Amino acid sequence: MNRQDTGYRTEKEGVPAAGTQFETVADIVRQALRGGQTVEIEGLGVFRLATQNRDHLVNNVMANSVFEFIPETRPRVFIAYATEDLILARRLCEALRAEGLSPWLDKDKLLPGQNWPRAIERAIEISDAFVACFSPRSTAKRGQFQCELRYALDCASKRPLEETFLVPVRFEECTVPRRIADQVQYVDLFPDWQKGVNRIARAIRKTVPIRPIPELKP
Repeated sequence: MNRQDTGYRTEKEGVPAAGTQFETVADIVRQALRGGQTVEIEGLGVFRLATQNRDHLVNNVMANSVFEFIPETRPRVFIAYATEDLILARRLCEALRAEGLSPWLDKDKLLPGQNWPRAIERAIEISDAFVACFSPRSTAKRGQFQCELRYALDCASKRPLEETFLVPVRFEECTVPRRIADQVQYVDLFPDWQKGVNRIARAIRKTVPIRPIPELKP
């Protein structure tokens, strides 16, 4: 049987080429949108049904669907914390979101089966700021928090000196590592939580320019 060559296969039979993989992902996204779901592209924004189409779903499928892209223009903020401080980290996350920032928290963003070490590194790389949450618990233990902190310091070393990237915060009285305390001013979230949040948001907004809306070509 003769098979027409579409250009979407490699030399090995049955192995899809890059074009086919791209179309497969695009089909999945398109199907999710037509089912009334939103699709977030991390760091860029969200695809969703256009406002005028949301009330016209029939059996969760739309013909001639029109979608819209909502760009993410808010400063992206990575929240690093020790597991024992999750409740406080979530509170900070919500507070920064209320201040018009876009916080990234692993418990909310990582998906089942995802390569989480690489996902976390990428989230740090594309963030506009890295908020390191210190407490007696985070400073006394080894683990993921320390790894994220070291990676953030490496990323910060590649950025302009005048740019604020690392923002250390203290949930309560504790010792901030000397390497950080000697170079970067930290923010206390005690005894006045909101005052500390305001200082964090002000520092990030001051150094992060307004992100231009990405132009999507058809």
